[in-house]
Amino acid sequence: MSIATNSIKNNSAKVLIAMPEEFLKQIDAIAAIENRSRSELIAEALRTYIARNNQNSKTYNKNAQILEALLG
Repeated sequence: MSIATNSIKNNSAKVLIAMPEEFLKQIDAIAAIENRSRSELIAEALRTYIARNNQNSKTYNKNAQILEALLG
């Protein structure tokens, strides 16, 4: 997985990521069902991941392993 960021005006950043095509197809399917953009879905997934991680630091390694497994 590769990541690149570029700052934009509203204190957000554009992020370019590479992932397996099958994973991207799953993301797009969920986004379509939920009538959201790919970006919105990924941002929410990351916010949820971070919130859960912050709530219980003991689960950090487990969550990292899950994320790594999902991203391949």
